Amino acid sequence: MSQAEQDIYWMHYAMQLAERAEQAGEVPVGAVLVLDNKVIGEGWNLSISRHDPCAHAEIMAIRQAGELIGNYRLLGATLYVTLEPCVMCAGAMIHSRIARVVYGASDLKTGAAGSVFDILSDPRHNHRVGITGGIAADTCSQQLSDFFRRRRAEKKAEKQREKDKQQFEQ
Repeated sequence: MSQAEQDIYWMHYAMQLAERAEQAGEVPVGAVLVLDNKVIGEGWNLSISRHDPCAHAEIMAIRQAGELIGNYRLLGATLYVTLEPCVMCAGAMIHSRIARVVYGASDLKTGAAGSVFDILSDPRHNHRVGITGGIAADTCSQQLSDFFRRRRAEKKAEKQREKDKQQFEQ
């Protein structure tokens, strides 16, 4: 299987993990960490349910991989994530010595793999992470857009119910 085919395969795996996040009421981002074409860590966003701003999909996958292999250095591993990593996650990738990150949708607000910041390629770091962006970007982006569209509609409906309830009580 070519590298491009592997990237697509693992990105679809990460999208399935993002669905787990969405089912839990979390922002649908999924991540899978692969070494020698085997899963060593997987994660999905858990920040809301765990009350933990660090519980991003990437961090969860990195933590699981470190436990599995018994080392915080994840040399040669590739992280597949449905959304471009933020600065925090990019820092964790650098410190864990991940070889490469492959992401789906760009994050034009907080992306740290070239969209807003270029943390992973900064020559001032003692380790640089290879970057491949835009794998299944439309599908990953649509998954996020659909989630936020539903969330806005739910919040709007809840506000309307509260307004109707207040009017009824008067």
